[in-house]
Amino acid sequence: MEPTRVSLPENAYRKLEPGEEFVPVVPPETVLPEATAYSVGLGLFFSVLFSAAAAYLGLKIGQVFEAAIPIAILAVGLSTALGRKNSLSENVIVQSIGAASGVIVAGAIFTLPGIYILGLDASFLQVFLSSLLGGFLGILFLIPFRRYFVKDMHGEFPFPEATATTEILVAGESGGEQARILMGAAIVGGIYDFLVSGIGAWKEVVSTTVFGWGRRLAETIRWEFRLNIGAAVLGLGYIVGLRYAAIICAGSFVAWWVLVPLVYFIGAHVPEPFLTHTGKTIAQMAPMEIFLDYVRHIGIGGIAAAGIIGVVKSWRIIVGAFGLAVREITGGGLGSHTGDTERTQLDIRMKWVMTMILATIGVTWLFFWKGVTGNLFHATVGLAVVVVIAFLFTTVAARAIAIVGVNPVSGMTLMTLIISSVVLVQAGLKGNTGMLAALIIGGVVCTALSTAGGFITDLKIGYWLGTTPRTQERWKFAGTLAAAASVGVVMLVLNQTYGFGTPELPAPQASAMAAVIQPLMTGQPAPWLAYLAGIFLALILEMIGVPPLAFALGMYLPLELNTPILAGGLIAHFVATRSGDEAVNARRRERGTLIASGFIAGGAIMGVVAAFINYFGKKAAGSEWTLSGALGLAHWSESSGGEILGFVMFILVAAYMFRSALKDR
Repeated sequence: MEPTRVSLPENAYRKLEPGEEFVPVVPPETVLPEATAYSVGLGLFFSVLFSAAAAYLGLKIGQVFEAAIPIAILAVGLSTALGRKNSLSENVIVQSIGAASGVIVAGAIFTLPGIYILGLDASFLQVFLSSLLGGFLGILFLIPFRRYFVKDMHGEFPFPEATATTEILVAGESGGEQARILMGAAIVGGIYDFLVSGIGAWKEVVSTTVFGWGRRLAETIRWEFRLNIGAAVLGLGYIVGLRYAAIICAGSFVAWWVLVPLVYFIGAHVPEPFLTHTGKTIAQMAPMEIFLDYVRHIGIGGIAAAGIIGVVKSWRIIVGAFGLAVREITGGGLGSHTGDTERTQLDIRMKWVMTMILATIGVTWLFFWKGVTGNLFHATVGLAVVVVIAFLFTTVAARAIAIVGVNPVSGMTLMTLIISSVVLVQAGLKGNTGMLAALIIGGVVCTALSTAGGFITDLKIGYWLGTTPRTQERWKFAGTLAAAASVGVVMLVLNQTYGFGTPELPAPQASAMAAVIQPLMTGQPAPWLAYLAGIFLALILEMIGVPPLAFALGMYLPLELNTPILAGGLIAHFVATRSGDEAVNARRRERGTLIASGFIAGGAIMGVVAAFINYFGKKAAGSEWTLSGALGLAHWSESSGGEILGFVMFILVAAYMFRSALKDR
């Protein structure tokens, strides 16, 4: 049957008047194909593909792009190209299954690479089960709150990412024009980034030290400007937008251009190495070394405090959500199944949700016991930490996504690691086993929160468009399974190819997690004063209305990863404000979003391709083999000529993005 509407009703985004009802694009009485062989198969394919791409990008720059929008665009383009009729609900399922990629990746790469960074080891099964079990818990803990967030609070939350994805899916009759723009940008971004990361045609991270004046500034006052010239990072900055890009970069500028020179100015007079394992005095350190050994710890403290602030501000929601969950489980509240329940309000029955929650908790406990700690008591303590924190923070993650489209999972995970480390030490689990257990516990919690936050977006899309939520909930498990397996394979390959915590794959978030738990688990002195400074800084930022998590993240991430994000944010601002006609600005902003998404997808995917080429090349030819070396470009990319060319190429790719976004159809 044909849906009765081809566009969203006018009350889709506003609060409803008393007695007014929202009727989705596909009304409850209309049934369209949803979970078909086509939609499920394509969704699983995208889950695997975008998991690999997002894992590489996240390990590279510490940011994971949300796959929902690119997948929605591709789903629309493919259904149009194949001439599929009545494919709206199918495309929702494709998007919902495929979007598991980004959230599972975020949970895994923000924590688990820390195991390797600390010199420990993790098997594929440990990485896979950590991601899988965390993802399942995130889905199951969120289901009782679906109706509250997507129906009862209709019009209360903006749901920015869900809004954009829904508009794309509704515009499916456009003939695949959006998919064409995205694919074109993906080809450009993919080729560009492959020339950089694959064959070394020019240097990937450029610095002002390549110039004489820049070198003198770095030597005399430890001032340096650094820039990652990748197209994927530039695209990420466009989607982040100018406001958050500016806040992130402001934190980076304070760290690199205020604190690093200040530490050098004071520390240059200290004759001995001070609170560092490098054996160098501060006077002997380069700007990057000062940043890593001293300044970034302030950012870590700020990230932890920002997570705590988010929980404190949301305590009423957590308490209310707990009561709602009890009513759901006992069948006396929302979500109960009756004979006249509309198709668009059908969830998995609460008795099955509870059964699956208990089963997942049981498997998690067995995994902690037999696969991580080897101790029944320690496994039970770890399980208690996972269940309590994952449940309490589920609503925080969902609300954050609903309001700003950004999941503060990194701050909450960092706090989880601190709590779990302290609890495990008190329980008698220390040293290498303790660090392994703490990071895997953090991985499960991080994945659960990331999945819950992302899944509320999928369910809101389904609510607006009229997809059966029970269908989305059932098949989300399949997408999570595919993503967890893909992430496990990609992480092992990337670690064996480059190693985590290296210039090729800095894994900044996981490095922060490892830096926090190591002193807690080994009894080493920790930079508590630096953490405390970050905590106070986060409190001050909250008082003056600046998002502390974004600012603290900027202080922690290396400068070269934040400057291209600001460049992308500036391009987004100019594209959206250049014309006096708001309709023209809106079209340009949308086109720019497609181009940026293409840059992200193409660049990240080609980064994974380059990693696999180098991995298999090393296996065949020896440990020193690289594609750039085989082509004779390894020395060129590191030369001053290759670095200057990197500056030029970044300007060109930024100009391409800007000019392409300004085209009116």
